[in-house]
Amino acid sequence: MIDLDYLTYLEGFLTDNRKERFETVLANRTNHFTIAVEDVFQFHNTSAVMRSCEVFGIQEINIVEQRFGKNIDKEIAMGAQKWVDINKFENISNCIQTLKKKGYQIIATTPHNDSCLLHEFDVTKKSALFFGTEKEGLSEEVMNQADGYLKIPMVGFTESLNISVSAAIIIQDITTRLRQSDVNWQLTEEELLEKRLLWAKNTIKDIKRIEARYYENRPLR
Repeated sequence: MIDLDYLTYLEGFLTDNRKERFETVLANRTNHFTIAVEDVFQFHNTSAVMRSCEVFGIQEINIVEQRFGKNIDKEIAMGAQKWVDINKFENISNCIQTLKKKGYQIIATTPHNDSCLLHEFDVTKKSALFFGTEKEGLSEEVMNQADGYLKIPMVGFTESLNISVSAAIIIQDITTRLRQSDVNWQLTEEELLEKRLLWAKNTIKDIKRIEARYYENRPLR
């Protein structure tokens, strides 16, 4: 449950333009789709996928670091890590089971089997889209547990795209069509309040001192 008094207190440190910008961006955020990235060795690719999520309004990205433990490339992410929720998993099984419990169907992006073409993908279903490496693709575990498969139509000799390019193309397409649908895709009221609070904390300099002052001066209830 969000402490509304605390939220109001923190937003008092923000400009009106900043608060309006938060509201505008949050109005276009969704958890109807989520993205999962599996063991991408070149982590700047994961950071670029994160940036695409932020730009096109997907609030959560799930990162599986079963083989490679690396930090976010902040220069590539361009601050996106401040505005999206990053869920990290040590293995793919935990990631898949967690997303299934949240009601997501598991969609493996792959050009190598009888996949659904991007323009035919049903955006009304709550979906977690998994991306693997350009060289190795997704693991056998993801492929076996997937509820469906998705690919980008290609007409050239090359069979695959860089993961960050593939993710950007897919995310832009499905989020555009989602907003044109009748699906209730926006964040809940509670989720909106949570993001407003988190984004305020991520924006305010010396947040620890300001937070401590709030709790010191808060009247006992």
